[in-house]
Amino acid sequence: MECIPDAIANDFANLIPASQRRTLLGIAQLIMLGELAVSRALDNLELPQ
Repeated sequence: MECIPDAIANDFANLIPASQRRTLLGIAQLIMLGELAVSRALDNLELPQ
């Protein structure tokens, strides 16, 4: 299942030249990696009881 921001980035990437498309998709991948890192950190967070 594709997330909505990823789908938007891919749709937008199809509208721009190839060199800029690679840059945009690289930025999108970095954002997704950041999201995964935050999600993992939240999964490992111990909440006070």
